[in-house]
This record gives sequence, C-alpha cells and structure tokens, in this order.
Amino acid sequence: MQLKLSYLAYTLIAIAFISLLFGFSQATKPGQHSVGSYWGPVEKAIGKSGTMLPGGVFKVDLTRGDVAVAVGGVRLKPVMATDSWVSFMRMGDEAMMMGDIVLTSEEVGPVQAKLSAEGIDITAIHNTLIGESPRLYDLHIGGRGDPAMLATKVRIALDTARISSAGESPRPERPAPAVGQLDRAMGSEYTLEDGVYMFSIPRAERITVDGMEMPPSMDVATMIKLQPLGDGNVAATGDFLLRPDEVQPVIRALNENGIEVTALHSHMLVEEPRLFMLHFWAMGDENRLANGLRLALNNTNSIPIKAGLAYR
Repeated sequence: MQLKLSYLAYTLIAIAFISLLFGFSQATKPGQHSVGSYWGPVEKAIGKSGTMLPGGVFKVDLTRGDVAVAVGGVRLKPVMATDSWVSFMRMGDEAMMMGDIVLTSEEVGPVQAKLSAEGIDITAIHNTLIGESPRLYDLHIGGRGDPAMLATKVRIALDTARISSAGESPRPERPAPAVGQLDRAMGSEYTLEDGVYMFSIPRAERITVDGMEMPPSMDVATMIKLQPLGDGNVAATGDFLLRPDEVQPVIRALNENGIEVTALHSHMLVEEPRLFMLHFWAMGDENRLANGLRLALNNTNSIPIKAGLAYR
C-alpha cells in the first residue's frame, strides 16, 4: 500500500510540474495577449491589453484615435501619425520600459512634467512630420522598476491630458493589388495594419542600452510605413535607425529620390553603438518611392533584405 501511494504521489507531482511548465510556455508566446501572465498587472494598470513580441518584449499599443491628422490635404491613418506605445522587458525582479507617446503642442508641457514628476525618464522630444495639422510631437520615455508601477505612472500622465487610444480598426481581407508589388520593390515582407503597409528592418549589429541587449521588437529597427492613396500613389513615412557614418549617405539617397528628411535626432540616451533616427516623408508613385527607400536602406548595416518576394 505504501508503494502504491508513493507511486501515485510521484505521478501527481510529475503531472502538476508538466502542467506548470506548459502554462509558462503558453503565457509567453510571441503574438499572444498576456492576460493571467506576469504582465497582467501592467494591462490592468494602463487600461489596455498588450501583446508578447519576439525577444521577450511586452508591448501595449497606445495609438491615438482622438486626433485627426492631415498633411497637404491628405488624411493620415492613425498608425502613420499618432502611433504611440509602451514596451517592457524583464530584468530579473524588475523590468525595463521604453515608450513613444504622440502629443499635440498643448499636451507636451503637462504630460512631460507629470512623467518627470513621477520618476519616468524623458529621453527625447521631437517632431516627426513637417506641415501636419495639428502640430504633433513625439515624447520618448524610459524607466526601470516594477512594471505595474511604471505602467501606472504612464497612465496617470496620459490621464492628465485626457489622452485616449484608438479602438480596433477594420483591416482589408487582402492587400490592394496596386500595392501588392511593394514587397518586391522593398525586398522585404510587409505586415498590414489598418490598411498601411509596414516594413520593419532590423540592424545587423548587437544594440545595448545600459548593457542590456535590445531586440528589434523594442522599437530598435528601421520602420517604413506606406499608406495607399489610390491610382498607384502612396504616402510614405517612418524612420531609419542609423550609425553616425550612415546618416549623410542615407540623406543623399532620400533627397535624390524625392523623399524629404523631416527630422534627425536620437531616441535613447545610453545606447551602444551610438544611433540616430532619421524621419522622412513623401507622397507619390508607389514603386518610385519604394525603390528610393530601398536605395537608402542599401547604405545601412541592416540584416540582409530578401529579394524577389512574390505577391500574396
């Protein structure tokens, strides 16, 4: 009887252990929401669900839905102009937080003051576009500590300016045929978000912040966004992540292809190697702009870009 009880006990312990491991693995799969996981308190504090991304990054999308933005009479999708977010990475018992919050001119002062008072680091304040209405600024933030506490402080600052984020936007069932050639011109596969074609191109070298390696999913990559305008035209915006020696060659490549450089600055304070963000804007023929952006990318130390991708 004693042998049977011991065998049963060991069996139950083994089953419980396997179930626990399975639960942990399911809670951290990239692309899954984190309800019930380590990041649940962050979602509760900030008031929105987040998503696990590759590299152990937990991201909460705060793209604004309360500001209508236009450039040159063209209404931009929220992801093109008001893309906001906060991301977290575990660091032992704490977490590292980085974020980008898009604000109007009137909101910058009170929001950055509240964040600073709450102990959140301000790492950059800059424009992204030129000639947009209303005038917008990106406020970059960082911090370390208890992730739920960091999220609470961000929420308090956002509530100071009564900032709200966008709801779920309907997505087309398939890409518009006129824009389906863009991945071939860019040499990289896109993702489609609210009808906008997004290309994320990581750098080849190891990038660290305070000695901690940053995966591309922590917004440490070149991002290119293309919004179809009809008749084979697109609006193009985004930012190149560049070493100092790459800045001038990329500027020249963009200028030679009718793409305007709208801002040049850093987003971080203690990254290695030193990196700069170069923002751009253009409207025009989709293939011409895609080819121009690809020529600019050729001047960067990006992970080799795929070529010859077929229309899906």
